[in-house]
Amino acid sequence: MDTLLMEEIRDAARRIATERLKPRAVETDRERTFPWENMKALGDAGFHRLIVSEQEGGLGLGRNAFASVVAELAKACASTALVHVSSAVVSKAIELGAGDDTRKKLLPEMTGGRSLGAFAVHEPDSGSNAGAITTRAIKEDGHYVINGTKFFITSAGEADLYLVLVRTNPEKGAQGMSTLLVEKDAPGLSFGRPEDKMGLTSTSSRELFFSDCRVPADNLVGKEGEGMQIIGKTIVGWGFFGAAAISLGIAKSATELAIEHAKKRMIAGHPIGAHQAVQFMIADMVLKTDAAESFLYASASNADSAPGFAAINGFKAKLFASEAAVETANLAIQILAGHGYCRDYVVERLFRDARGLTLHFKTSEWLRQDIAKAALGL
Repeated sequence: MDTLLMEEIRDAARRIATERLKPRAVETDRERTFPWENMKALGDAGFHRLIVSEQEGGLGLGRNAFASVVAELAKACASTALVHVSSAVVSKAIELGAGDDTRKKLLPEMTGGRSLGAFAVHEPDSGSNAGAITTRAIKEDGHYVINGTKFFITSAGEADLYLVLVRTNPEKGAQGMSTLLVEKDAPGLSFGRPEDKMGLTSTSSRELFFSDCRVPADNLVGKEGEGMQIIGKTIVGWGFFGAAAISLGIAKSATELAIEHAKKRMIAGHPIGAHQAVQFMIADMVLKTDAAESFLYASASNADSAPGFAAINGFKAKLFASEAAVETANLAIQILAGHGYCRDYVVERLFRDARGLTLHFKTSEWLRQDIAKAALGL
């Protein structure tokens, strides 16, 4: 990708984040309101088109550019960035696997910012283990009838369209899973109450309940039995880089705020940044943030050039960045001291949001296991 174009896109994302997202971040966090105004601003600016191919009306950008945009958004509002990543993944799934009629009907609505997507994989009894899901879909009379439950689904109850992993042939194990597009008003789909989360509070995480939920057979993404492949190409192949970028944005924001405070906060006539103890913490924050940024963009570039290795690159980037964000936000609180522990200051929100990213998509423990198995050839 042209370096100048990438800089222009990143600058546009930074401008929207600063002018539109940042002023509303405190309110949406405290009121736990879904960031519809932010999503509209992103749609108006064309950011819902980022990773969709040019043939389908998108910009056709790679993971590197996608991550750079998401990181800028997350510096201002991690909740908005997460909602954006979740919807982008659904757009990519429609592009890659939906039938012609379904793609032509739904994708322009998504890329035009008129429709919002969410993906639904996790279940109460499966957690991060997608292979253990039990939600079932049976094909009959030109429809799929879905029964089951999904939980902790980002944008649930707000999104217009859901990419849902189901079992269409339980006897075949992982080869018996499929992905379906379910519209919000589909008969038999209902939503639980919003989860009262510690952080990422305006993302509207809820349960999805499917009770004889009927969707047209044309809403199948890919072929029957290709559900895990679709998930791998979209949520894993793109979403994990988005998640890592959100963590990077949080880490960068925490570092910048801590440095600014260390320069301005005076005690006994001297800035606290003059003290070696604070300097050591600042040094650690800068190193962790720079390392996470370099690792993310290197991993994203590797995945762009070798898509077959996108999964392992995404796992590594997400694990490293999410844990770096927690450590960095924690140090920012320490530097701001009592102020950092108060909700009047941004860093306590950054810590809460960062902690959630070690759980979203896949937990750190699952990622370590996946990375180790790949290294061991298991």
